[in-house]
Amino acid sequence: MAVLTFGRVALFSAAGVLAAGAFLHYTGRPVPWPLDQVPYGKVIPGPVKPAASASAPAGSNRSGQASRPPVTVVTAKVERRAMPVRIDAIGTVQAISTVNIRSRVDSQIMAVEFRDGAMVNKGDVLFRLDSRQLEAQLRQAEANVARDKASLIAAESDLRRAEELSRREIATDQRLDTSRTAVSTLRAAIRGGEAAVDNLRVQLSYYTITAPVSGRVGVAALKEGNIAKSGDSSATLATINQIDPIYVSFAVAQRYLPEIREAMLAKTAGVQATQQGAGKSVEGAIAVVDNSVDATTGTIQLRASFDNPDETLWPGALGQVRLTLRTEADAVTVPREAVQTGQNGSYVFVIENALARARPIVVARNVDDRAVIASGLTGDETVVIDGQLLLTEGARTTERGRGGQSPPAPNLTSQRGSAG
Repeated sequence: MAVLTFGRVALFSAAGVLAAGAFLHYTGRPVPWPLDQVPYGKVIPGPVKPAASASAPAGSNRSGQASRPPVTVVTAKVERRAMPVRIDAIGTVQAISTVNIRSRVDSQIMAVEFRDGAMVNKGDVLFRLDSRQLEAQLRQAEANVARDKASLIAAESDLRRAEELSRREIATDQRLDTSRTAVSTLRAAIRGGEAAVDNLRVQLSYYTITAPVSGRVGVAALKEGNIAKSGDSSATLATINQIDPIYVSFAVAQRYLPEIREAMLAKTAGVQATQQGAGKSVEGAIAVVDNSVDATTGTIQLRASFDNPDETLWPGALGQVRLTLRTEADAVTVPREAVQTGQNGSYVFVIENALARARPIVVARNVDDRAVIASGLTGDETVVIDGQLLLTEGARTTERGRGGQSPPAPNLTSQRGSAG
């Protein structure tokens, strides 16, 4: 039983060695010893493998590229095109003006003149408070002014008579001075009464609460019959958010600040905002650049202003912000799937005379499905976009779709490739 087991193990080992040697021979790789040599004292019949000719390229036997079948790849041309310089960020929609409505007097709410969540204009009546007591005080103050005006008329008549009698030297100077004093006193009393009337009218305006800005009002916190209190600790009656125009606040890395300021001076900067869940984007412009960089995060806060007549942007919502600084007219670009990453950085495979050549590159930025190349390509090369995993330096290639093969499917990005 032990002999039979040892025989099976030896058979399986020999089969594995032969399979490994066949695979290495098929792929063109050097067959290691002892598979590449005939055992001593034995002769294996068969065709003799010809020796490499002296005219073969240097290193062809070492790398095995000449004996390997071509790798099937998909290629694309390097293009020069206009590409924007832009920054993507996450922003928060903010109302340009948010007003919390509070009462300036203590009084009972008599009426709420708006519908919850409605759009209101500046000056629209929101709340009416009980103002009957103040209205009575106002009428009393107006009556006092009217009384003083009537008394002034009589005093001015007495003054005119006293002046006439004084010219005739019938009345004494004391009477003339008394008449003048009475007139001046009544005139001062009238001015004081009119000021009191104005003060009461101002106070009376507090009992009719109007919208200080145009915008969308929230839910009324207090309804009819409740007592509105004054003071900073009082309850907010309602909140109005001005949403047209509207802000979107977002942060960018501080390294972009010089470019942003240059774009604002050149008036080439544009902002596009897309609220999450909305299929429509809104165009705007940078309105505010914060006056300091956040030392904790190394970012600077910006606000962009947008016209929002359709209320596409809603206060408090998150959205995608795309800041376009300028457009480069003649940028070298390749499909993003062509760019590979190695130990020494980014590179692409360039096809030269059906041979793959690894070309190191520097990627400036990615824009949609294209990579903008800062250096390493001139714009007239052909790069590999599919099949890179089977490529090595100097490997022979054939393009998919040639030699009777079917063309690749649209947007094919598979990296499996093919050996034949």
